[in-house]
Amino acid sequence: QLVESGGGLVQAGDSLRLSCAASGQFFNNYAMGWFRQAPGTEREFVGAIIWNGADTFYGSSVEGRFTISRDNAEDMVYLQMNNLKVEDSATYYCAAAKTAFGGRTINEYRYWGQGTQVTVSS
Repeated sequence: QLVESGGGLVQAGDSLRLSCAASGQFFNNYAMGWFRQAPGTEREFVGAIIWNGADTFYGSSVEGRFTISRDNAEDMVYLQMNNLKVEDSATYYCAAAKTAFGGRTINEYRYWGQGTQVTVSS
């Protein structure tokens, strides 16, 4: 089970940190990813972190502004979002990958959270 939290309404330029609490034995063995989806659009890859936290990779629209981290001892994964833009507004989803190294596509993820809403105003 994956449960996201930390979403809300912020202004452009602000920062926000999303959290994802994981339960189950799979967490430490697999990569974790963040995706987002705005109304009327496809779910978009935001970024991912491999199983031990040693590597991260991001979508081009958030590269340099967002940072993913994980705490395997606490079964948590985080998405730090800085310099938020209006176009970052979406529902953000945490996902557990099928492998230790994850990927950029939806099909590479097995479990999904319910999402948390992020709205950025101008």
